[in-house]
Amino acid sequence: MAALGVLAFSMNFPATAWALHGFGPWSTTALRCGLAGLLALWFLRLARAPRPSRDQWPGILVVAVGCVAGFPLLSTLAMTTSTTSNAAVVIGALPIVTAAIGATRSRTRLSRTFWAAALVGAAAVTGFTVLRSGGTPDAGDLYLLGGLVLCAAGYAEGGRLAARMPGWHVIAWALVVSLPVMLPAMVVALAVEPVHLTVPSLAGVGYLAVITQFAGFVAWYRGMALVGVAKASQLQLAQPLLTLLWAVLLVGEEPSIAAPLTAMVVLGCIVVTQRAR
Repeated sequence: MAALGVLAFSMNFPATAWALHGFGPWSTTALRCGLAGLLALWFLRLARAPRPSRDQWPGILVVAVGCVAGFPLLSTLAMTTSTTSNAAVVIGALPIVTAAIGATRSRTRLSRTFWAAALVGAAAVTGFTVLRSGGTPDAGDLYLLGGLVLCAAGYAEGGRLAARMPGWHVIAWALVVSLPVMLPAMVVALAVEPVHLTVPSLAGVGYLAVITQFAGFVAWYRGMALVGVAKASQLQLAQPLLTLLWAVLLVGEEPSIAAPLTAMVVLGCIVVTQRAR
C-alpha cells in the first residue's frame, strides 16, 4: 500500500508541469485541492463515515495545512521557476524528515542502522538529483524547502491518525476541512490568472486531483498504519528516481548514466531500513 502511494506521488511534478501549461500556479493548486475535496465529500457521504473525534481534529488540521494546502501550493510555485528534475531534489530529503517527525510524535526510538541507511539513501538521491539539475539553486528552492517541512509533518501526523481510523478518512476529512478555503480560491484564481485549456493541462489537473491528492493518500496512509511512519517513509527514497523516469518518458529529459548506480544504492538502503528495528 505504501509503495502504491509512492508510485502515485512520483507523478506529482510531471503532472504539475502539464497543468501549468494551461493554468496558473494558484489556479492549479485550488483546482487540485478543491476538486479532490468535492470527491472526498462524496465518498464520505456515500460511506456514511462518522465525524472524527475531538482529539483527532488537531491532527486532521495538520494534514490539511501540510498536505492539502502547504505542499501543493509551494511545490506548484516552485515549478514556475524550476524544472521537474530540480523539484525532485525535495523528495530526496522527505523520507528522513518524515521519519524524524514521526519518531518524535510517537516517541519511538529508531536504531542506528535505520538512521545510517536512511541518511545514506537520502544523500545518494539528493546528490543524484542535484547533479542532474546542475547544482545551481534558484528561487524555487525556498518554496521546496518550506513544502518539504509541511509535507513531512502532514505525512507523519496522517500516518499516526491512520492507526486509529481508516486511512482514507484521514485525507478525506482534511480535504473537506479545506473546502471553505479552496472553493473561493478556485473561483478567484480562475478569474485572475489566464487559462488556456489543453489536453495536457486538463490531464495534469485531473491526475493531481484524483490520484495525487486523494487516491494516493488513501494507499499511503494505509501503508503507514500497517508498517509504521518511519519504515513507510523510507520507501519514498525511490520516489525521486521514479519522478526522473517520468520526466524522461513524458517531459523529454535525457537519461543519466548515474541513474542505475543511484537506483542500486537506494534499493539497498530501502532493504536495510525495512529490516532494521
